[in-house]
Formats: sequence, C-alpha cells, structure tokens
Amino acid sequence: MADRLDAILADGVPRVCSAAVALIAVDGAVAAASTAGELVRYTDAGGTLAERRPPARRDSIFDLASVSKLFTTAVVLSLAEEGRLDLDAPVAGPLGLAGPRGATGPLGAGGPLGAGEPPGAADPRVTARRLLTHTAGLPPTRRIDLELPGAGPEERMAAMLRTPVTGPVGGPYLYSDVGMVMAGRLAEVAGGAPLDELVRLRVTGPLGLAGTGYRPRDVARAAATEWLPERPGPGCVRGEVHDETAYALGGVAGHAGLFAPADDLLAFGEALRLGGGPVLRPQTVAEMTRDQGAEGAAFRHGLGVRIGDPAIVGPLSGAWGHSGFTGTSLVVDPARRLTVVLLTNAVHPVRGRDGIRGLRHAVAEEALRLAS
Repeated sequence: MADRLDAILADGVPRVCSAAVALIAVDGAVAAASTAGELVRYTDAGGTLAERRPPARRDSIFDLASVSKLFTTAVVLSLAEEGRLDLDAPVAGPLGLAGPRGATGPLGAGGPLGAGEPPGAADPRVTARRLLTHTAGLPPTRRIDLELPGAGPEERMAAMLRTPVTGPVGGPYLYSDVGMVMAGRLAEVAGGAPLDELVRLRVTGPLGLAGTGYRPRDVARAAATEWLPERPGPGCVRGEVHDETAYALGGVAGHAGLFAPADDLLAFGEALRLGGGPVLRPQTVAEMTRDQGAEGAAFRHGLGVRIGDPAIVGPLSGAWGHSGFTGTSLVVDPARRLTVVLLTNAVHPVRGRDGIRGLRHAVAEEALRLAS
C-alpha cells in the first residue's frame, strides 16, 4: 500500500526537499507510510553537498514551524475549559498591559502601557479569540531580533506585546505570527508556567508524544533547515528553530518552535479527529474547528486552525489543519476518517524552493484514494 506514497516522495526528494516523511491514517490505522531522502544534504546556500548525509527515518524529527500554532491553540483552549482565561475578554489585563500608569503587570518587564505608547495587545478589542483567528489587526511578523539585537528573550517578549495594531480589529483576516506569540504568552500567564511546560503537561504528556518538544536534545535525529549565516556554528541550521522570531525569543514561542516526528503529529491529529480526549473536550474541538467567520482568507478559519486551506488539503474539501513554513503539514478530515502528516525540510538549504504545494496535494490525493 505504500508503493504509491513511496513514488510520490521519491518524485519530491531532493527536488523539493532533502528529507520527507509521510503518514496516512484511515480510521486510526496507518494505511501508508513512507520515508525518503537525507536529514542533511547541503552545507551552505550554494548547495555544496555535505560529507555526511544521514538518511531520514520514520522517527526523525522536523521543525514544525507554524504547525506549532495548533499545539499553542490546544493549550489556550484547555485553559479556557478550566475557566483560567476567557476567549472573548480583553487580553490586556492578563498580559499586564492595562491599568494605571506605574502599576506592575505580570510580565515583570516593562509594566503596563503608558501614555503615548502604541496600543498593541493593550487595545481592549484584542481578545484571545481574535488572536486565534488572526483578526486582531496585528502585523504578520516582527523581526524583534533586528530591533533589539542585544536584548534577552524577556525584554524582546515585552516589546512584542506592544506591537502596534496596524489593521482593523475584528477582521478582515490578516495572518499574524505576532498574534500567536501573544496567545502563547497569554497561556503562560493564565497557566502559571512557561509555554514549553504547558505544552508538555497539557498536550504531549497526556498523549504520550515523547518525541515532541521545543529545543530538542537529540540533534542527530533532526532534519536540517536553512543556511543562515547570522547563526553561530558551521553549516545549515539543525536542531534549533528556523524561525527568526522564535529563535530570538529563546526557541519557545506561540507561533513556532516545536519539533516532532511524524507518528507523534499523527497521534495529535487523531486525538483531535476523535474529539480531543484526553487533551480537550469534544465540544471544545467542535468550537475549534467551527468556521469563526473571519473574512478575507482563501479558506475558512477556526480557532488556530485552517478549514479547507487549498494549499494543503488538495481534494480533501472540508478538511482542516495547518501548514508550516519549513515544509510541514497536518491535515485532518473527519468526514473521510483521515489524518495526513507530511514532514519535510523544504527550506534546506534555502527558502523559496518550488514544489511543496504540489507535494502536499499529491499526498492528499493518495489519502483520498485510500479512504475511498
């Protein structure tokens, strides 16, 4: 059953990426699995071949990039279930950005918003729901590493929370890593622990996802990403987050930073497909995957999740999930009883390589065939 999937990955490696792992589960059972390529193929942006090129394996770990947003969302929603945060309340108070000038907020850095400072998350219209639906009017990204080159993660986080609102609050949809950074910080305040610990306690621990986490220790299992000359060390980035903002925030952020093997991501998707247990309640997953009415996107949007995103679902109309800039994706199709995982390092050795959309579609087409 894996022959067709093998051929799909063979067509994409190394043309699209140097390494790829794909899993297709039907009714919870893996119907096809395939692995192709090398975890490290290049040593620089010019495509110089590495002397040692370890093969990709099914248990190799990949930088999930924005697929991390699904884990942040699960943490936020689990806290909302417990009444620790309100999805529709202003986030300014919990984030320490509201109140009289001079008061001390829970950030421990910067205090509340002062007169003349940009509103950012202190805008009372910014809520967790709007952060998770990308309708808070926040910009797509912010290179806080370039703005504050000598600062530490806490100072940079405080500045991130003050990122000005630049678009209409409430819509239209504007994809924002900044908003998901704020969502991750909101989870930390509400949950009383760092985000990586919350993800472990509330998601990966209950699901037994031992290979999933931030800042992986077993670098030898990691697929390399881009050659970034500003990073310390020789060669391409490997075993540390590719995303510049997440890296500047210490490797743990609400929008990026998680690494995982394919089977762990499959188990996470299956848990959501089956109603969320033991992480979330079925009614919470139903709300997470409900069209929240965000306008202006090429797809519908739930809470932290894209519904019918043409870039990743291919023929699986109505399926939901998320993609990652590094070349990763998770697609869940409850109607067809499908969970589809594709992990690649399509930014190795440089970003902007062609073909990842086609590879995602080909895997989705094979999933549809297996479910028929």
